[in-house]
Amino acid sequence: MRSNYLFTSESVSEGHPDKVADQISDAIVDLFLSKDPEARIACETLTTTQLVVLAGEIRCKGVYENGAWAPGAQEEIERTVRETVKRIGYEQDGFHWETLRFENNLHAQSAHIAQGVDASGNKDEGAGDQGIMFGYAANDTPDLMPATLYYSHKILETMAADRHSKAAPFLEPDAKSQVTLRYEGSKPVACTAVVVSTQHAKGYDQGDKEAELKAYVKGVVAKVIPADLLSDETVYHINPTGSFEIGGPDGDAGLTGRKIIVDTYGGASPHGGGAFSGKDPTKVDRSAAYITRYLAKNVVAAGLAQRCTIQIAYAIGVAEPLSLYVDTHGTGTVGDDRIEDAIKSLKELGGLTPRGIRTHLGLNKPIYQPTAAYGHFGRKPEGDFFPWEKTDLVDKLKAAL
Repeated sequence: MRSNYLFTSESVSEGHPDKVADQISDAIVDLFLSKDPEARIACETLTTTQLVVLAGEIRCKGVYENGAWAPGAQEEIERTVRETVKRIGYEQDGFHWETLRFENNLHAQSAHIAQGVDASGNKDEGAGDQGIMFGYAANDTPDLMPATLYYSHKILETMAADRHSKAAPFLEPDAKSQVTLRYEGSKPVACTAVVVSTQHAKGYDQGDKEAELKAYVKGVVAKVIPADLLSDETVYHINPTGSFEIGGPDGDAGLTGRKIIVDTYGGASPHGGGAFSGKDPTKVDRSAAYITRYLAKNVVAAGLAQRCTIQIAYAIGVAEPLSLYVDTHGTGTVGDDRIEDAIKSLKELGGLTPRGIRTHLGLNKPIYQPTAAYGHFGRKPEGDFFPWEKTDLVDKLKAAL
């Protein structure tokens, strides 16, 4: 493992076209789970100039059964979509929550998928798809996330809060950030570069208004990134193209699931390839990625390693995972194989079956829209939200070793 290097991660704001799509898809997931905790949802969203299109497969008692919509259901879906866009803040000529065109192309779940996933007779609920999923944790930050991604998210979260509160009225919803840190001994010691591109009101690309915007962004960076990491040598690229008035879905089409590195660990960990948003928790792309983050975070929180990557694999329709792999990158205080055995011994995890994961983390609830911007990991667990960020396995893992 290298001890001296530069590493970079990026984030995108809630108004980025792909993130608009993610938030709409997860708003639909929440809507259906609020009606039926056993709903099946695979909702993809396309956003572009004055248009939102939904597509995918669903099954939901009281909403969509036997190939037919319940009275008022489609109207509620459209209302949910428009409310999501309004909450983000899009009231532009090229993308406006009230006047955009909307298409709903959701249809019944494949019977062949259902027969493999649903529990029946002596068969337990199977995984909603085949695939590999990864979880990761590192002691870079208090939330045990890679620092480059953590700061990239926080810059945009702060800017969005200022936009919503009118503290920075010149900001528009679309934005991207990027943070480069120098690591020595696997710890961040300096911020060498920050990139922020933000959609802005007319005129904020020249003269005093441009200077005001750039000064504001540097002030946000100074609030987010610790002072000992910033210096006169930190390079800033703020709206490096010069102008960013046209943005969001009007500037570029958005699709669900195109920001999976932003959603996870900023490139610091492998990614299984499957997106999270728009999927109910029987889809192991989502639920298994959450349980592996949960396990990796607890391993690091327990002091068993400074960094931890966990991989798990499934076959569609099969309940038991095919493999479990732990890698502490040479930082473990015990052998990685012993950590694997300790995880497998924890009965509360239900053998890491899809049902066991959903039950332990309480995933059959409408808790997903908040995950769809600023990362699924490194968030504060509150109430039913972000249960995979809890560190309640620390003592049990230690006892199992």
